[in-house]
Amino acid sequence: MFLHVEECEYVKEYTLRVKFNSGEVVEIDLQGELHGEVFEPLRSVEFFKNFSRNPETNTIEWPNGADFAPEFLREKGKVLV
Repeated sequence: MFLHVEECEYVKEYTLRVKFNSGEVVEIDLQGELHGEVFEPLRSVEFFKNFSRNPETNTIEWPNGADFAPEFLREKGKVLV
């Protein structure tokens, strides 16, 4: 089964709560993962909050095209459910 992001909500600072199609829910602090040119704008918390779920790629992304693979989010996140 391919892992997809079903829902994502902002928690605080650089932390998101992500629900996957597997039923798992994780909380992940992405502050330490914002390396490289495409992630530079996300260092602004106001820009970071401006994410959405892309139904074509089944993950979260930002207006500048930055995104993280669902597998990365699950691996780095703290499992809640």
